[in-house]
Amino acid sequence: MDMEIKVKHLGQAAFEATARGHRVSCDQPHANGGSDSGMSPPEFLLVSLGTCAGYYAAEYLKARGLPGKGLEITVSAEKAKLPARLGSFRIEVLLPALDPQHEAGVLRAVKACLVHNTLAGAPAIETVVRAGVPA
Repeated sequence: MDMEIKVKHLGQAAFEATARGHRVSCDQPHANGGSDSGMSPPEFLLVSLGTCAGYYAAEYLKARGLPGKGLEITVSAEKAKLPARLGSFRIEVLLPALDPQHEAGVLRAVKACLVHNTLAGAPAIETVVRAGVPA
């Protein structure tokens, strides 16, 4: 595996995820039985998509000596049902004025983002349950 995280249940609807020594907390809003002490799993998915898109946009700008100050990314999603999922995403890239050539270049760069490509390609997901394993 190229990447791995560990997730531990902290009680109620709260979890802690660790990777390479970094930690993030995940929880559910009060309406879903959580204490709202962190972002929800779908919000983390949007964070992942937005920060990946932002990185690719920033790298495009940097490689061309273009201003990156003020770069902002907004990611939104709409829920779908049957099965419950996020059915559509919208990535909005806000940046300083650029000529149309570079606007198109930023768009191409953002669409090349690893997370964008992963979501667009419906990756295989293997799920394994192992019971009776010592903690």
